[in-house]
Amino acid sequence: MPTVNFNLRKQESKEPQIIYLIFRWPGHKFKYPLQLKVLPKYWDGERQCVKNIIAAPNKDAINRHLADIKKEVNAIYTNAVADRTPVTKQHLKTELDTFTNRTTPDKTLLGFIRHYIDTAGERINPVSGKITSIRTIQKYNTTYDVLKEFADGYNRRLDFDTVDLDFYQDFVGYLTTIKNYKVNTVGKYVATLKGFLNAAGEKKLTTRTDHKSKRFKVMSEDSAAIYSPVTELLKVYDLDLSENKRLEKVRDLFIVGAFTGLRFSDFTALKSSNIIGENIEVYQQKTGGKVVIPIHWTVKEILGKYENSLPTNISNQKMNDYIKDVYKEAEITEQIEIQNTKGGLRKVESFEKWELVSTHTARRSFATNLYLQGIPSQTIMKITGHKTEKAFLKYIRLDGKEHANLLREMWDTKQPLRAVK
Repeated sequence: MPTVNFNLRKQESKEPQIIYLIFRWPGHKFKYPLQLKVLPKYWDGERQCVKNIIAAPNKDAINRHLADIKKEVNAIYTNAVADRTPVTKQHLKTELDTFTNRTTPDKTLLGFIRHYIDTAGERINPVSGKITSIRTIQKYNTTYDVLKEFADGYNRRLDFDTVDLDFYQDFVGYLTTIKNYKVNTVGKYVATLKGFLNAAGEKKLTTRTDHKSKRFKVMSEDSAAIYSPVTELLKVYDLDLSENKRLEKVRDLFIVGAFTGLRFSDFTALKSSNIIGENIEVYQQKTGGKVVIPIHWTVKEILGKYENSLPTNISNQKMNDYIKDVYKEAEITEQIEIQNTKGGLRKVESFEKWELVSTHTARRSFATNLYLQGIPSQTIMKITGHKTEKAFLKYIRLDGKEHANLLREMWDTKQPLRAVK
């Protein structure tokens, strides 16, 4: 009878290791590297899977993939025997390559990108040790679609050898004037393309380095994101929405986000098990890092209202729509001017504040309000998950007047010593 095992090459390593499939049948042994890695300390050698512990990233996804591989290799062997086909290592490799989408890819630029996307779900980030997220794959796909659309009407053949600075100007021009995208949207497409080109360079598919030039720029401008000061948040919190349970639940979720700093994916997944004493302790879905947050009195009241189990059956998009209705009900109608560049033209538009609020406003409000209260950046960053102070400070939403007020307060409270005459 054939046997299936999964092993790591270096069991004592402190670096993520490739998981190998070891398939044995009478007189033969076949070794096949999977496109998955795991830290040896998280590997259960006896059960041949990732340990069922919270700290092990993507344990469930990896273990499901191992189960699928085991089922598939047994099926390949059984079908070959039933069809009286010789079971060879090459046959097993060919079938497994097809099953794991590792067939020889088209080596053109678009062919490489398509293959890179199709295999993203199996790829482990060597820095984080995590499988590529669904959100990142969606970003890859939208970039691929836009690039393919551009290539269909481009007056040059698009391939690795034509991705030069002329291509950059033409592509940015297309995104700006034809697609009418904002500067930040154009920048995101260029940044994703540069990531594809870096990956292709690592595989020796291209030797061009134009995309590393300073002129191959990822452009950006300050976004139109806003924040709510504490007084405004409490006005929203005190709003009587008892006649509209849908908006009431959305408001409660938003307030939890605004006083915990958690992302939408985290505050909508809070459970009673995350409430430890006077703190909320949770592993963030995006980063995998653990954060410990003291429970604000508003959050405590909301948790009590729902018996420590918040409403979760709402999408980010729906909540973005409904929280605007909440802010409109609260009559938060301050006029805000937003300046951005779209279609190559700089425009200034005026909005009432409720029109600009989103789920992300909660997290920005948390960070900005604490910053205004004089809480050290490093303390706030421990909760928001920002790795550098530079990135964190870009997140803070203060206008020129608020920065001036901060400086004035510092001058008022820290008077210099004067010489006695």
